[in-house]
Amino acid sequence: MRKLYNILTIAATAVKTPLDWLRFRRRGNWRPLFRQRYGQYDSKFKQSLTNRDAIWIHAESVEEINLCTQIIRVLEPRIPNVKIVASARTSAGIGELTRKLPSQIGKVYFPLDRRSAVGRALITIRPMAIILVEAAIRPNYLWRAAELKMPVFLVNSRIPEASRRRYQRFGFLFRPLFASLAGVCARDAADATRLRALGCRSETILLTGELPHEAARLQERRVLDVPTMLRQMGVAPDARLLVAGGTCDGEEAMLVERFQNLRARFPDLFLVLAPRRFERCRELGGLLRSRQIKFVYRNEITPATQLAPDTVECLMLNTSGELRFFCDRASLTVVGSSLSGDGAQDPIELGMAAKPMVFGPKTGPFAPLVQAFTQHGGAVQVHNPDELEQTLAELLTDEPRRQQMGRNTIGVVRQNLAAIDRTVELIIKHLADQELYFAPGLRK
Repeated sequence: MRKLYNILTIAATAVKTPLDWLRFRRRGNWRPLFRQRYGQYDSKFKQSLTNRDAIWIHAESVEEINLCTQIIRVLEPRIPNVKIVASARTSAGIGELTRKLPSQIGKVYFPLDRRSAVGRALITIRPMAIILVEAAIRPNYLWRAAELKMPVFLVNSRIPEASRRRYQRFGFLFRPLFASLAGVCARDAADATRLRALGCRSETILLTGELPHEAARLQERRVLDVPTMLRQMGVAPDARLLVAGGTCDGEEAMLVERFQNLRARFPDLFLVLAPRRFERCRELGGLLRSRQIKFVYRNEITPATQLAPDTVECLMLNTSGELRFFCDRASLTVVGSSLSGDGAQDPIELGMAAKPMVFGPKTGPFAPLVQAFTQHGGAVQVHNPDELEQTLAELLTDEPRRQQMGRNTIGVVRQNLAAIDRTVELIIKHLADQELYFAPGLRK
């Protein structure tokens, strides 16, 4: 069976290779990309894998890559010392991966399903686990992974009907491949029945529920000691932080005015302002100076910085990937783009810090999520600047309420990411006997 499949595959790729060569050559800088199709990688990619454990995740369509970002958002913090490599089969897929995933995630072309190509790829990357988001079954890839004892997980059970019929028609080839999967995620019982009919073992099927297919916002991996940085700026350890993340034009002036009024009542209040577009930071610096707000830009803080107490009362966050660290230290968070923008700031990003959130009236595509946060007592929605100031004042004077709201917030996050969290736990469970550091799940 395998011999016949390989003969057919070699014949097919012999016809396809010249066409691939012409297609890649037209793009320029084609050699490294073309070689990846045959499991050959450059020294830079190999260097990124040196002395590193790896996990390989594969997706193709925009919807699958969006799901891929959701999985990585939850998986990467759980296994911070593991290198994640993402792949796609087409240039469009690679483009989506490059656009949506940060630089610490490797991106490569998925190899042709020839035994030599998949063998080179798997031996180079040496993944501890393989996560298939694209539900296309590549026989040589799965055969070689099984030989190398690399567990494979199918996390997306949305198999096109045409592919399902093909898998059933050639069951003598595909049923053993489905049976070899270490874990399979199903949306519901009917989905599980269809997967068993294809050959999946019952004990490997996990009911996760519907997986989200909106893209998650992923940041460059960084580590930031916020308490130490605040001490460098002369901010008292018990100061209350008001963090406004993802703000847009018009919102900063509104927030600064409210902040000044509140600081007259709460002298220890410190503002962290994170505009959605960093190129506006210099413009916003002029706004803060005109309001006589003592501030500093984040990129001006170095290890040698040491400011006297009360030197600054606001930090302008003009760097990427650091907002979540300040949210962890916040007393309150204001979700930007909801006061006067388009509501396009993902509330999950702020909600994962388990702190109370305040939204404006603009919720855009996240209206259901905002409703869930407010109904479960994790957030408050305001409709005008005066109501914003009043709500912030009430929350600043009521610490027990803020703590309870934080617990309610992370409850909604867990509920929203439950299917992803169950998917990640399935993978973590199979890696439990490895000598790895596993961080806790979603933040308490």
